[in-house]
Amino acid sequence: MDSFKKIKEDVLDCKRCSLRKEREKKCYLPVAGEGNLKAKILIVGEAPGLKEAESGKPFQGRAGKILDELMESVRMERKNVYITNILKDRPPGNRNPERREIKSCAPFLDRQIRLIKPKAILLLGNFSARHVFERCGLEFCGISKARARAYEARFGKAKVKLIPLYHPAAATYNPNLKRLMKSDFKKIMKHL
Repeated sequence: MDSFKKIKEDVLDCKRCSLRKEREKKCYLPVAGEGNLKAKILIVGEAPGLKEAESGKPFQGRAGKILDELMESVRMERKNVYITNILKDRPPGNRNPERREIKSCAPFLDRQIRLIKPKAILLLGNFSARHVFERCGLEFCGISKARARAYEARFGKAKVKLIPLYHPAAATYNPNLKRLMKSDFKKIMKHL
């Protein structure tokens, strides 16, 4: 029987792609995810950054501070959600996830979704949104067009709402986006 403990062990032992070698070389930690194991809301980012790889916890750096601010703006608390990424290890130089890496890590995310059974999945950024949409048999039209809308989907036999949003890291490069992101978080509350 699967469990969160087993997923963490499997992430730690994973040899499906070269990211493990990078983790070991830099003495980083894998970032399997954390939060409420019975959460109705699952938040899926793209990949751990430096702070996350150092701590083993998702969204700890600048993007994490922005995510916390966005969540606080709608009275959403970390203790009530589960947060993870598609990739469980940091890509070198904080580059974008590669397709083969996503394919390697995707089974861990699938297992997390099956165990949590969320009612809604907030998909932060193009990579997470595209992967989960495709996994659910839906076409993804890009984050700019799809953001802040709820898409009814099935993950296995379970119904789930997929809600794409800009990744909080985008506001670290373009501070003007933060206001739009707060507005998007307010919009999605009616779907949650």
